[in-house]
Amino acid sequence: MKLQQLRYIWEVAHHDLNVSATAQVLYTSQPGISKQIRLLEDELGVEIFARSGKHLTRVTPAGESILRVAGEILRKVESIKQVAQEFSNENRGSLTIATTHTQARYALPRVIQEFIKQYPDVSLHMHQGTPMQIAEMAADGTAEFAIATEAMEHFNDLIMMPCYKWNRSILVPRNHPLAQKSKPSIEELASFPLVTYVFGFTGRSKLDDAFKGRGLNPKVVFTAADADVIKTYVRLGLGVGIVATMSIDPEKDGDLVAIDAQHLFDHSVTKIGFRKGTFLRGFMYDFIQKFAPHLTKQMVDKAALCHNKAEVDELFADVQLPVH
Repeated sequence: MKLQQLRYIWEVAHHDLNVSATAQVLYTSQPGISKQIRLLEDELGVEIFARSGKHLTRVTPAGESILRVAGEILRKVESIKQVAQEFSNENRGSLTIATTHTQARYALPRVIQEFIKQYPDVSLHMHQGTPMQIAEMAADGTAEFAIATEAMEHFNDLIMMPCYKWNRSILVPRNHPLAQKSKPSIEELASFPLVTYVFGFTGRSKLDDAFKGRGLNPKVVFTAADADVIKTYVRLGLGVGIVATMSIDPEKDGDLVAIDAQHLFDHSVTKIGFRKGTFLRGFMYDFIQKFAPHLTKQMVDKAALCHNKAEVDELFADVQLPVH
């Protein structure tokens, strides 16, 4: 069994079983990958992939178990590389972050600007996606850090630490009936068509819970993952917008009326996290603390030793989070 064979089966599984595409990514030949997969299957005595002719059609049950272990081995190999790089050149390397549009657009620019200035030789990469996609990228090693609000609790192998609290605002055109209301009720809000985030994005569950808690079923006429898109459709008169307060720019959005909605909805908490067992380099600790100053190296190391979400929550129970 060779490490290269494990990398081949892992990459094939994560490229929709497309051996040709995998070969292009790995700068090798399609026949070479196919041969190595067959050799590994022959050695193990089981099929990792089911086939129809020459095409791979699915991962077998045995293959699923093998791939889980292969992923762990490959991540350990990557950690060994990170350890070596930290001692050979502590200020050179790469960092991949998976996050949502709201974080990338409104919360991270200052942090990234400062980080790049301090670490010009660190290659920084950002992937945007749904909270579920973000968690998966951190869990499978595609990204070192996940930054999001929702869906993180479904992944037990992620250490997620609280960064800050935030809430929502209502956005309406200046001629809208709600424009003159400083504190509209949840019933008043539910009486209008709503334009807000896709379920699972940017604390949407808190919004849904607030309506359900009052027995209301509002009419959501349009959803988007991008606050700027939501604003566009509010301007078109499609409905009342509900967005993260941090996404509102007093100058650019001056044509709209923003109404603080924290009296209607519970605060949400944005978290940053990494997969258990990840070797954190010095610049990774610095990135975390730039994003959330209370997450010092000492606190992050304590969180990394926690066995479950409950222990992490207990660790940060007395921390006063900033509000964005």
